[in-house]
Amino acid sequence: MSGNTSRVIAAPASASDKRKAFRAGLASGKIQRMPGAFSPLVAMLAQEIGFEGVYVSGAVVSADLGLPDIGLTTLSEVSERGQQIARVTDLPTLIDADTGFGEPMSAARTVTVLEGAGLAGCHLEDQVNPKRCGHLDGKAVVPAGDMIQRIRAAVSARRDPDFVICARTDARAIDGLDSAIARANAYVDAGADMIFVEALADPSEFEKFRAGVQVPLLANMTEFGKSELLSANQLEDLGYNVVIYPVSTLRLAMFAAEQGLREIAETGTQAGIVDRMQHRSRLYELLQYENYNEFDSGIFNFELQGES
Repeated sequence: MSGNTSRVIAAPASASDKRKAFRAGLASGKIQRMPGAFSPLVAMLAQEIGFEGVYVSGAVVSADLGLPDIGLTTLSEVSERGQQIARVTDLPTLIDADTGFGEPMSAARTVTVLEGAGLAGCHLEDQVNPKRCGHLDGKAVVPAGDMIQRIRAAVSARRDPDFVICARTDARAIDGLDSAIARANAYVDAGADMIFVEALADPSEFEKFRAGVQVPLLANMTEFGKSELLSANQLEDLGYNVVIYPVSTLRLAMFAAEQGLREIAETGTQAGIVDRMQHRSRLYELLQYENYNEFDSGIFNFELQGES
């Protein structure tokens, strides 16, 4: 499903197609690379470049709203952003559903809303609410039994069996690696399709976790965190099925935006940085303007038929 498939208004692939593609990717033996997309346009770029999927980070949605990642966003805010992103790409979109936005019944409703928004899957975590970024100190996890209820509720609400429900555990940083493995297996028993273990330190920990858990695994390669930045090939060799780069595109964009705005503030013009901007023609190419023109002409260029 990679490549720049011709589209107008929305991507041609259905939500069902994308979920099946995600399931197939998890079973393929090839790691699924899912960069974070902070906007639909970034998701379109990820598809054009040839990634296997896109990821919607809760931390990025929070930051884009001018909020810290401490559980302040709502289900409606997150699902709306997810729907906007999933609409424009043929790639499967995985979304961060935090702790499910409440009690187990809320987690169940979250799954139904995200399914309806066209997402291919979501992950739910075992942090105490209000949550913290997974690579910060001071976080806490709920009792394993509480998270098991969350997962069971989410799985029971799923209508499309291809919608992937991933369980995230933050226990490594709190209770150690063995506890994280034990929790992961309990979450699998509760119905989780995939496990996301947060904040593993180095390849040996990734390897030990893989040996202890038998379902597909997701690795988080976020910058400035606690995990060593491993390549997709390294993670594939370690047996991981998905790698996310949750905040990379936002960090790249905000760095460039800050540099550009400072240049304009200091010099009074953007003339010296035009060569660092995406050209209008490139933007139009990414947006597939020509397809819209063809669509418009096909709809409105018609001849009235004579009366019989």
